[in-house]
Amino acid sequence: MTLADGSPEPRGVVLVEGVSDHLALATLAERRGRDLEAEGVQIIPMGGARNVRRYLERYGPHGLDVTLAGLCDAREEDDFRRALERTGVGSDLDRAKMEALGFYVCVADLEAELIRALGPSEVERVIAAEGELGSFRTFQQQPAQQGRPHEAQLRRFLGTKGGRKIRSAPLLVAALDLARVPRPLDGVLAHV
Repeated sequence: MTLADGSPEPRGVVLVEGVSDHLALATLAERRGRDLEAEGVQIIPMGGARNVRRYLERYGPHGLDVTLAGLCDAREEDDFRRALERTGVGSDLDRAKMEALGFYVCVADLEAELIRALGPSEVERVIAAEGELGSFRTFQQQPAQQGRPHEAQLRRFLGTKGGRKIRSAPLLVAALDLARVPRPLDGVLAHV
């Protein structure tokens, strides 16, 4: 069966906030030996967590009724929870119940999860390979960054320049030891 736009109807859908999340999960799936396209699984960047209800209505039990999963940042957890409840995907949800439905929360966000899993020195190695270590060192010297934890500096740096999160997400996932993949990333892929 195909959708109105001519694309094949998916068997499963992973809803993510943005492009960096999409690229991170696609990279991880590939590293885990999965061909999501052949499996009929689509990772859909929603353009922000506030759009989750619209996508749940389309793909959830009152729409196409496909296998659903999702990934969000901690600050967006309530948006996801409300949307899951309002669209009939789940009820009386806490984080554990959301995970049972395939919806995982990054603490605090994807970048924080990856920095924690890799460690600051490995993240710096990835930044250096992109030719941005000098920019990071300059960033660290800014008054607002002095005295902040190294991990916090890295997280903020990744979000300072347009496109940096998108470029770095798959590179950071590619650098991961597969035994140290952040639980939310593995969890969401295991659900679909």
